[in-house]
Amino acid sequence: MSKLVVLKIGEGSFDRGFPVILQIGDEGKQPAIELPGTLPPAPSLPQQYHDWQLAYRRLGQRWRIEFLQDEVTHVSRVEDCRHAAHRLIEQLNAWLNSAVFRPLRDRWFEKLDPAEKIRVLIQTSSPQLSRLPWHLWDVLDRYPTAEIALSTAAYERVERTETAKPTVNVLAILGSSVGINVQRDRALLEQLPQAHVQLLVEPQRQELGEQLWRQAWDILFFAGHSSTESEVGRLMINASDRLVLSELKYALKVAIRHGLKLAIFNSCDGIGLARQLTDLHIPQIIVMREPVPDRVAQEFLKHLLSAFAAGQPLYSAVRQAREQLETLEPEFPYATWLPVIFQNPAEVPQTWQDWCNSTLSVKKGDTEGIAQQEQDTVIAPLASQSHKRSKIRRGLAAIFFSSIAAAGLTIGGRHMGWMQPLELQAFDQFLRSRSQEVPDSRLLVVTLTEADIQAQPEPRQGSLSDQTLLKLLDKLEQQQPIAVGLDIYRSSATKNKSLSDRLRQNSRLITVCKATDSTSNDPGVAPPPEVPPEQWGFSDFLTDPDGILRRHLLGMEPYPGSACSTSYSFSVQLAFRYLITQGITPQFTPEGALQLGSVTFQPLENHRGGYQTIDSWGHQILLNYRNYKSLQDSVPQVTLTQLLNNQLDHTFLKDRIVLIGVTAPSFGDFWSTPYSTGTSLHQKTPGVLLQAQMVSQILSAVLDRRPLLWMWSFWQDTLWIWCWAIVGGGLAWWLRKPHYLSLAALAAIALLGTACFLLFLQGGWVPLVPALLALGLSGGITKTITKISRT
Repeated sequence: MSKLVVLKIGEGSFDRGFPVILQIGDEGKQPAIELPGTLPPAPSLPQQYHDWQLAYRRLGQRWRIEFLQDEVTHVSRVEDCRHAAHRLIEQLNAWLNSAVFRPLRDRWFEKLDPAEKIRVLIQTSSPQLSRLPWHLWDVLDRYPTAEIALSTAAYERVERTETAKPTVNVLAILGSSVGINVQRDRALLEQLPQAHVQLLVEPQRQELGEQLWRQAWDILFFAGHSSTESEVGRLMINASDRLVLSELKYALKVAIRHGLKLAIFNSCDGIGLARQLTDLHIPQIIVMREPVPDRVAQEFLKHLLSAFAAGQPLYSAVRQAREQLETLEPEFPYATWLPVIFQNPAEVPQTWQDWCNSTLSVKKGDTEGIAQQEQDTVIAPLASQSHKRSKIRRGLAAIFFSSIAAAGLTIGGRHMGWMQPLELQAFDQFLRSRSQEVPDSRLLVVTLTEADIQAQPEPRQGSLSDQTLLKLLDKLEQQQPIAVGLDIYRSSATKNKSLSDRLRQNSRLITVCKATDSTSNDPGVAPPPEVPPEQWGFSDFLTDPDGILRRHLLGMEPYPGSACSTSYSFSVQLAFRYLITQGITPQFTPEGALQLGSVTFQPLENHRGGYQTIDSWGHQILLNYRNYKSLQDSVPQVTLTQLLNNQLDHTFLKDRIVLIGVTAPSFGDFWSTPYSTGTSLHQKTPGVLLQAQMVSQILSAVLDRRPLLWMWSFWQDTLWIWCWAIVGGGLAWWLRKPHYLSLAALAAIALLGTACFLLFLQGGWVPLVPALLALGLSGGITKTITKISRT
């Protein structure tokens, strides 16, 4: 039998103390025990909570609250928050373990069995008491199935007019999503079993009100930005409207009378929202007591819906979902403190299945009769089928089984990364098989050859002396390029005042630095100290396990304390400068992907496409090389000597992006690419030319509609592989003669390769090697099954 525990806290204050009444009884019945008591004064407890609240909000996560988005997390702030939390927990439990309150505590232990399911209601009208983290009361450690909810002192049961229905009706509001991702909430809701979900995406007030009046809802759900100000909750239902729930009072009352049982606000600081709804006597409300990070909100919703829809009581589902957030606390401290239930004491919580009350109306005997009738209906036609139809049925079953087995084995092996080397080789071959493209005329690379380096006066800082660099920048300034990218490390300040002034004042100049790598203890390389931080770009490349560069790192979160503290790559900074002149500025999608104009640069994910075992940190995309006769010729180039000796037309550099970098073999800045046919230095490509490739990729995608390389989702890949497994199984079952089967298999392989290559020309990297393996494996399994069935 489930138990209900109510702790009624009367009028009082933390300075004077509170009168309390403890009630214990069976769920749905009158309390069997009622015991009065007292909570003593605790004047410092509200301040302890305020201290923790302030420290928590300073963590600056990706909140679902509009005015807390721009703060930055520091290790010291996390430590401050931990200390404040420790003090709050100690103070709270000391208060609840005080001598005057201990008789109620002892009666709790006496009457409640830890194995029982227990609902605990903290009934109070005090906003400060509602804020306290009651779930950290040490009494609950002995009761693993107990969960606490809050309720107000005044409550009422609303008579509802409900009709039988086969589904749970959910009205889901996806409000303003600036800086957060509510699409994950949407996907979780759409996967609910036995549910009808009505989505309102950034609705207007009138549209929301009409939906509340129009239909009987079981759950009201909100995801987006919200806040509590002066104990009043506000929702950002769209980009411009901040809604107070009292503005929809009549519509909400109608919804509650028609059966609204639960409101879930998967958004920040929802105590004010809950208090407004409790005044309308809704049965249950789930809110976040403080600002909630985006990922925490998504994970809580996933675990809550999974447990509740699977049949767990609401309180058990909330406790399980809340405690499962523990795994996120290293990254998002105090995630388990956030979810809280508000309960109408006049209502008894129901289960998900209670709300789907019209699907179990068939009696057992009727069910058996229906099942027998269906069995007779199926068996009779099968008994009269001809031998040929039976043979086809067995063949289709063999094809289905073999295709499922082959696809499953293939996808499993692919997920383990066993096919990644072969898929990368196929990727390289597709790149090399494409037709040539003309060089990108928007770029020019100024190369430093061995002769250019040796011809400079000493001393040099790396490959460029201060005198030569100053002369080079003066020459470029005269010809007015849009941007100048210096792909040469200069971590020390120059003693040449003219050069120092030029580096500091040249707004067209972008310089490189190298990020700190904590995994290899590489401290990185600092940028030129004279250049402003907004003109830095990191030069880091990402190579695959075989040493080949196939990925383009657009941005990353700099390592704390790194001298290279920029978030954008060198190539991205140069592309930004050019695109701004075309009226295009960088933006970010709600999912965090970079968007330039109408082009979105979707980041790579691990276990996506041919990449199964990579670290997908930062914002990575595939590098879609532009190849002419060779990578060396795919970007216009001049040498440093040619430029300084005025061997170019005076308008040659105008309105271009100019990159300056070393191509001298002695500096070793050479990289393997899919176009490299060997490991020798002359088969590799200088880093500055690869930087130019990356800049060209961005500009061509945005301005020329040149396709970026993309991959399907896991389920699209799975369906593709399974389809080719069906083809392999079908050919093996249909064609009995070996030479016919061999010819058909070769035709299927050619068709598969052609289809993959044609999609690649449109930018799509779809599974070739896994589909090929599934095709052959399914054919072999089908042949084996067919041979066994004949014997």
